[in-house]
Amino acid sequence: MSVLFTFPGQGAQKSGMLHTLPAHPETARALEEASQALGRDVLTLDTDAALRSTVAVQLCLLVAGVATARVLSAHGARPTMVAGLSIGAWPAAVVADVLEFSDAVRLVAMRARLMAEAYPGGYGMTAITGLTARQLEPLLASVHGPASPVYLANLNAERQLVIAGAEAAMGAVAALALRQGALRAERLAVPVPSHCELLADQARQLAAATEGLPTRRPALTYISGSTARALFGARAIVDDLVANMARPVLWADTVRHAWERGARLTVEMPSGSVLTRLADPVFAEGRAMCCDGNRLDSIVSAVRHKIEGA
Repeated sequence: MSVLFTFPGQGAQKSGMLHTLPAHPETARALEEASQALGRDVLTLDTDAALRSTVAVQLCLLVAGVATARVLSAHGARPTMVAGLSIGAWPAAVVADVLEFSDAVRLVAMRARLMAEAYPGGYGMTAITGLTARQLEPLLASVHGPASPVYLANLNAERQLVIAGAEAAMGAVAALALRQGALRAERLAVPVPSHCELLADQARQLAAATEGLPTRRPALTYISGSTARALFGARAIVDDLVANMARPVLWADTVRHAWERGARLTVEMPSGSVLTRLADPVFAEGRAMCCDGNRLDSIVSAVRHKIEGA
């Protein structure tokens, strides 16, 4: 049986998230490598004030994911598959050994900067709970226009969707959704309109920056959150990474694909437990757990038991 490590996206950040990583040489190594790549102390990025920046948020999620996966691997708890939601795809690719961590740090900093500079205000993402995509799409179509762009961005579960776009347009769709029976419409802590064509130009700029990037074939199975399929070529994975900011997230299908490929345990890297809750229905006959709120030795034991019992 296989083990899937999942890496969360923007919105999962928490104040102090880098300072609460496990005290371990692998954590120290990851923090040092990230700081050297950035030219500044990465530990300054996880304060409440710093996390108002898209750049700080995405870097913190990258560093936390890589550091935690390295710590677990050092204890013999290694994944056989990885998948990341949005920015989470980057630490997933590093853990799969597709690209160097230092390169990922520099490219993620650029990715976040491009997104923030393109949309410094007035845009974002809103979660809609209780409607299916088929129910939500006509509402989006009724609001969307050149002056009111709004898109379906994340299909996290059958009735857990995320839209992206201009504030007023998202508000109009949210109001319609609640009148149509949605249980909740919640503005997310994401100040940019990710996973839609509003970021297509930024994705192209990021792609240009990866030309000549040293890469390797993945050392384990990398599952794309944008296509919900395993990718095996290094260049295909890099193309997936740079394009995902402008593509919808197919997270429900991604988790299901991992199950179909044999994953029976999924472990969510810091921070939070959103991906664990989303995986629970698919892994009903397996196990879904997160690093937050669980002891390191408990996670190591669960991973090793699943791998050794395969």
